[in-house]
Parts: sequence; structure tokens; C-alpha cells
Amino acid sequence: MLANKNILLCVTGGIAVYKAVALVSKLSQAGAHVKVMMTDSAMEFVQPLSFQVMSKNDVFYNTFDEKKSQVIAHIDLADWADLVIVAPATANVIGKLANGIADNMITTTLLATTAPVWIAPAMNVHMYDHPAVMRNIAQLAVDGYQFIEPSEGFLACGYVGKGRLEEPEKITALASAFFEPQTLPLKGKKVLVSAGPTRERIDPVRYLTNFSSGKMGYAMAIAARDLGATVTLVSGPVDLPKPTGMTVIDVESAQEMYEVIMDKYDDLDIAIKTAAVADYRPKNLQQQKMKKQQGDSTMELERTTDILKALGDKKTHQLLIGFAAETNDVIHYAQGKLQKKNADYIVANDVSKTDRGFGADINTVVLVGKDNFQQSFPSMAKEKLAKNLLEVILKKEGQWQ
Repeated sequence: MLANKNILLCVTGGIAVYKAVALVSKLSQAGAHVKVMMTDSAMEFVQPLSFQVMSKNDVFYNTFDEKKSQVIAHIDLADWADLVIVAPATANVIGKLANGIADNMITTTLLATTAPVWIAPAMNVHMYDHPAVMRNIAQLAVDGYQFIEPSEGFLACGYVGKGRLEEPEKITALASAFFEPQTLPLKGKKVLVSAGPTRERIDPVRYLTNFSSGKMGYAMAIAARDLGATVTLVSGPVDLPKPTGMTVIDVESAQEMYEVIMDKYDDLDIAIKTAAVADYRPKNLQQQKMKKQQGDSTMELERTTDILKALGDKKTHQLLIGFAAETNDVIHYAQGKLQKKNADYIVANDVSKTDRGFGADINTVVLVGKDNFQQSFPSMAKEKLAKNLLEVILKKEGQWQ
């Protein structure tokens, strides 16, 4: 799959530079055209000649060394690349990229490229775990950079832990898989996913909400995106990085979420209502902070609009998927919800278990559908579960070959 693909390898300073030489060899053997950029620090470990011999191309390290007068080197390389890999990526270059600093040829080129950029960190285990490095990695993930996680093992510094540059064979296999032609079953489809909780204000400083973290909804949105869909994510207040490659609309209340979803519903192919929307809100919103009174207090609540039912009532061609978070009789309530809301599928999960569901990284669900369809899914990471759910649903709908 790498035949005639243009891969720009950006090599920054660390003992793992020697692995980058092997990576150039592996990529070239797989048929890729490889060009190499190096920082000054990288050249302290390995000379450019090693990369030149392996790649059969000039090596670039000086922003102002223009080898061809007809082009500006770093712009030409940025446009040339089908894929950019930063390996090894030091804490220093990760910090620079996260903050938009362009003070050498690599960082300047990375700001100019529109190609996918993969970052393969390699550093001491404590450096990798440092809050500043974690912040910078999180920022780059939000900006759309992909990461090749370092492996665990014996490090050059003498520590044993996470920080080893991934092996060249593994990186080459990932690059090959990236360029492999894929059939995307949701290509051309418009998908809307709602995620997270809502907040129903009581007064200027208090609100009613629930324990939903939004993780499952975000996973569903990412899975739909990766399957080729044009995705709109309508998100309640969550503490999660915004996924790239989709439109994210932030809302707070159930009413705001209802209005956004209904406005877009007619044009959708699939609606996935993962959000844990409040069923009730305070009937009277207090304009000033409520003061503490002697004795007990009561609050009058009113129903919010049932978004899933409204979507079911209005449904024409859309595939409607709802989620049911229950604490008892999970399947019974999910099947009832399927009928009452005119949904096509309900994903039911038991949120009474503290190790899964709300706030957790794993989930255990049962998918129910019309004609008594039912399929259980074992405990797994929400990202994997989201893909598996969509795969099962699309196969059943005849949209997955």
C-alpha cells in the first residue's frame, strides 16, 4: 500500500534517532518515497549521510539552505508529503508544535503542511508523564495530530517504563494500513450525535444535572466519522477534548439541545441520541441567587421536551438510535422505549454498576431493535464498542458489506 507514497520523516534529537534510520529503510523497502528532515540535536546522534543513503534523497536540516532556486524548500516539502511522521518526537518539539512555534525547518514545515501528521514520542518515562507534556499532547490531539504511542520497556536512561519509540516495523505497518483503500459504509451520509448531560438552571449559580461524562457519545461520533460520515456532534457540558473532523455544537439545556437537533433533523440520514437529557427542569428560574431559609424547601419542576420521542414522531427516512441508561429491568425498559419513541434501535446499559457506564471508560450494553432483535455486547472500551455497535446496526440495515 506504500508504493509511490510520499512520506516526510521528521527526526528530532534523542537516542532513538538510530531507529529512525531503520524506519527509513523499512518504508523505502515497502515502496514509499521518503525524504528526511533533521534538527540540529538529531544530527548529534546520527549524521545526515546515513539517512541520505537509506532514502536515496537529500536530507534537509537548514531552513535557509534552498537546494532548488525554483521553490522554497520547506513549503515544497510540506506540499509534497502524503504523510508526515515525526519520529522520534521529543518533549521539546511536541511543546513547540502545541504552541505554534516555528524556529527550525521541521516546525516551520509542519505549520505549512496540510498532510496528516503522525507523532511518535520517545523520551524518559517521567518526562512523558509530566503534566506539561500531557497538556501539549492533548492540545495536539485537538488540533488533529495523530499519535503513535510509545511502547514500554528498558529505556536508554536506565529506567523501565513507557517511552520507547515504537518499532520501525510497527510504524511501517501502520502507514501501510493508512493508505489501504477502505470501503466506508457511511460515506456521503449525514449523522448527528447528541452527547453528555444537560444543565437545567435553578438560579445564576445552581443547576440540575446528571453524571453523564459524554464519553460514549463522543465515541459514537468519532466512530461515525471514521466510517466516512459527515458528523455533527451536539454536546452538553463535558470535560472532553473536541474531536476533529466534525462539526461540534455546544449546548447547555435540554431546550437548547432540542432546538439544535430539530433544526437539523430533516437533512439527516442517522440520528444517534446518546445524551442524558434532563427529564425535568425548575418551573421558575430564579433571577437572583436563592438564599438559605430556615427549614426545608421545595422546588416545582416541569417536564422538558422528550427529544427522542419528538424525533420518532417526525421521522421519515432517518435511522433513529437511542440510548437507555437504566438501573433495573434494563431490557424491559429499553424495549418499551423502542416502541414508545418509534426508534429503530435502543442501546441499553445498566448504570447502577460503578465500573462501567456513566463516567467510566468501558461499557456493557445490549442492543435492541424491532422484530425482537437483541444482541449483547461484553465489557469493552467505549471507542471499540461504538464501532462495533455501528457495524452491527449497519450490517442489519444492509449498509455494511
